Amino acid sequence: MLSIKSLNQFYGGSHTLWDVDLEVPAGSRMCLMGRNGMGKTTLLKCIMGLQPASSGAIKFDGSDLLKCPAEQRARLGIGYVPQGREIFSHLTVEENLRVGLGVRKNGPRTVPSRIFELFPVLKQMLKRRGGDLSGGQQQQLAIGRALVLEPKLLILDEPTEGIQPNIVHEIGDILLRLNQEEGLTVLLVEQKLPFARRVASEFCILDKGRRVAAGPIRELTDDVVRAHLSV
Repeated sequence: MLSIKSLNQFYGGSHTLWDVDLEVPAGSRMCLMGRNGMGKTTLLKCIMGLQPASSGAIKFDGSDLLKCPAEQRARLGIGYVPQGREIFSHLTVEENLRVGLGVRKNGPRTVPSRIFELFPVLKQMLKRRGGDLSGGQQQQLAIGRALVLEPKLLILDEPTEGIQPNIVHEIGDILLRLNQEEGLTVLLVEQKLPFARRVASEFCILDKGRRVAAGPIRELTDDVVRAHLSV
């Protein structure tokens, strides 16, 4: 579904991504891992068109993403939940969700009822401003906003960061449910090993912008963790 080949990216004078290859098969749950500052968020931003790639290729369902502006990438069926959530704090929950409707290529212009089945708290707080929600509720809102697109691929950048444990578990349940029941493909950046091992089907580790390990999640052994993830 998503194919990245020999991707390089520079930020100023820094070479941040070095010939990165990544395959995210349809129906998979890929976890992108690595210590802080290793290029994970940069890679996601290159996929979404928020950072320019210097060379290489990114293809999604046969489309050349490097030739597409960021807004067109969303219309191709990619939902994106950025690090830090980036909801509109002065808009209501309903208004935040409706923002996603403007990006849809087709389909109804109302928020799908499925969003409220997955996140009942959002229905209860439709008229509340996004900035008044707790961190966990804001994360659910950010995921719900991405799901309004009814994407084929959902990209999440550290969805458990700063979230209380019960919401972390709930988010994991929802990602597994969407994947297993609806075939949603998931690509996430995650630092928490228990969450990654529970939710992901595959992993890829970046170290200083280079891919250094990858495979089925069962191959994310303690030795691999010590070599590439321990601080």
